[in-house]
Amino acid sequence: MKYLDEYAKQYEDCAWLPFEELEAFMKEALIHAGVPREDAEIISDVLIESDKRGIDSHGIGRLKPIYIDRIDDGIMLPTTKIEVLRDKAAAAVLDGHNGMGHVVSHKAMSMAIEKARTYGIGMVTVRNSNHYGISGYYATMATRKGLLGITGTNARPSIAPTGGVENMLGTNPLVFGMPTDEEFPFVLDCATSVSQRGKIEVYGRAGKELPEGWVIDNEGRSRTDTLQVLKDLTTGKAALTPLGGIGEVTAGYKGYGYATVVEILSAALQAGSFLKALNGFDENGNQIPYPLGHFFIAIDPEFFMGLETFKKITGQILRDLRASKKAPGEDYIFTAGEKEYLAYQYRKEHGCPVPPSLQKVMITLRDRWNMDMSWDFEKK
Repeated sequence: MKYLDEYAKQYEDCAWLPFEELEAFMKEALIHAGVPREDAEIISDVLIESDKRGIDSHGIGRLKPIYIDRIDDGIMLPTTKIEVLRDKAAAAVLDGHNGMGHVVSHKAMSMAIEKARTYGIGMVTVRNSNHYGISGYYATMATRKGLLGITGTNARPSIAPTGGVENMLGTNPLVFGMPTDEEFPFVLDCATSVSQRGKIEVYGRAGKELPEGWVIDNEGRSRTDTLQVLKDLTTGKAALTPLGGIGEVTAGYKGYGYATVVEILSAALQAGSFLKALNGFDENGNQIPYPLGHFFIAIDPEFFMGLETFKKITGQILRDLRASKKAPGEDYIFTAGEKEYLAYQYRKEHGCPVPPSLQKVMITLRDRWNMDMSWDFEKK
């Protein structure tokens, strides 16, 4: 398969660390930052899952800038105090009180799964949370139990609405996980923008320019200057384009619409914050928390025509799609979740790739807390 032949080439400048080694480092760093051990285990499990699946934008790369730095800045609390605001039949509402997003989200999806076992479907919403890592982690919490999992979250404003240039909506992923009769579930985990901030950060660490059409400026022109874009997204001088791209010709209104759906489900059901209230700054330009909202849905196929029937039909749909006629020059058709499965198969043997920029971050955090850890890449 051409994809696998090319896979490792993109990581030629990286050190490869075993899953257990990288996860242990992230867990200990979080504990040193003030996160209780039990919570640190949940968070590091979410982060390493991202690296295991080849989603390099949301694993070790997010540890310092999104979590530890925000704890240091006082805009994210290392201890998560979860309050159950509503809990009735198949629904519940939780308040994360500005704690760690992974922790309250793990509880929320666990509750949704439990409710689905009883009622066929369970939905739990969350407010006053923080960045919760890869959305697909929570969807696969459900698929591992033989359930369908759906989740989404709002985020700091990044996307401009179709016809506009002001960043109003977050990248707002809308994520689905479904069990199959294959070795891996169907998992569609993607933002409602053409790209997202984490991927732009990956380009920045690699010193690469962005593709045309990912980002626009206040005049509606495409931007490709990666590092300045990352700054301008925060100040409102740049905005991401929704799925479909710039304008209506390529159906950018569809991505805009889906992003709006996620914004509503992440705010209205839980009486949470939305749009510009999530930009992380007060009227004086001071940093403040990002009071994000999330939603989690679990569906038990046993309340319909049964799990085995669902898995068999879902698997056959995916196999038929892969077997369909291929475009010239293409040797394979993928279905959602398959590339992540292949990445996991490769990485469980070779480890997770850590580029030089993140190696420096790991050393910095290790030395800050005098952690008893060392890595082979330090010997080079």
